[in-house]
Amino acid sequence: MSPLFTAFLLLVARASAAPLLPGFYSETCPEAELIVREVMMKAMIRERRSVASVMRFQFHDCFVNGCDASMLLDDTPTMLGEKGALSNVNSLRSYEVIDEVKEELEKVCPGTVSCADIIVMAARDAVALSGGPYWEVRLGRKDSLTASQEDSNNIMPSPRANASLLIDLFTRFNLSIKDLVALSGSHSIGQGRCFSIVFRLYNQSGTGKPDPAIEPRYREKLDKLCPLGGDENVTGDLDATPTVFDNVYFKDLVAGRGFLNSDQTLFTFPETREYVKLFSKDQLAFFEAFVEGMIKMGELQSGRPGEIRTNCKVVNSHRPVDVLLES
Repeated sequence: MSPLFTAFLLLVARASAAPLLPGFYSETCPEAELIVREVMMKAMIRERRSVASVMRFQFHDCFVNGCDASMLLDDTPTMLGEKGALSNVNSLRSYEVIDEVKEELEKVCPGTVSCADIIVMAARDAVALSGGPYWEVRLGRKDSLTASQEDSNNIMPSPRANASLLIDLFTRFNLSIKDLVALSGSHSIGQGRCFSIVFRLYNQSGTGKPDPAIEPRYREKLDKLCPLGGDENVTGDLDATPTVFDNVYFKDLVAGRGFLNSDQTLFTFPETREYVKLFSKDQLAFFEAFVEGMIKMGELQSGRPGEIRTNCKVVNSHRPVDVLLES
């Protein structure tokens, strides 16, 4: 399925799907948001990087056929899931944190809280626990009955993507240039692999030379971290304060210290540069735009039949009539 047609279906579905609501579980599972937050806090204590990984799940889930937790499904004999997609394999991690949240929720409110909603709540808490904004999330999503590695490969951008490609992608989902730049600020926390940047360091655009946009001293640092022919699974910080959600990410872009090509290009392209400059100077403006973008992205729905999985990695066992009743 083409990315453009997928985006069209998501926008149609968003207009026709049941509305998402704040406090959706206030009666059926009033402790839901507290349980998610407590598990996220424990995960953060155990490994600080894990919350940054979980935060990115919302983007990787919602852009591929809507926010339906399809990205959490394991492969089956008849289905290649999204965990093995190009943008996810050896990149996304900490799936076990979502599994821990689901396990705790099933103890208290069995069969009630969807994995798709867990992703959205966990992403919000990852930001807040790292020093960023806290916002009220809209809930009520269903979990998908399938996943598509092909759709993920066709939709999700590469770390090599430039701002023009990213603008086109976000526009398809009715997300603005401001949303693109603000949501890219998710890279305020976490790390990236050398695999994602070696081309920038040694062969940008096939020139056999480094990306001229990289600040020279920062390039020397990256050269040491990611030598040509070295271990491409070594990780580096995405900004100078990788455990704190702040606007230092944008300050780094202005200074030529963006880790990923898809980050630095936001400053080199005139269409996105002004928002980078604004957010580098005004952290509150960044926080407000980020929250707005996360809420808009969280509204993407496919309109397909769904369920409340009891295990986020596999679909429930159904008779055909059961699926129809839950759609």
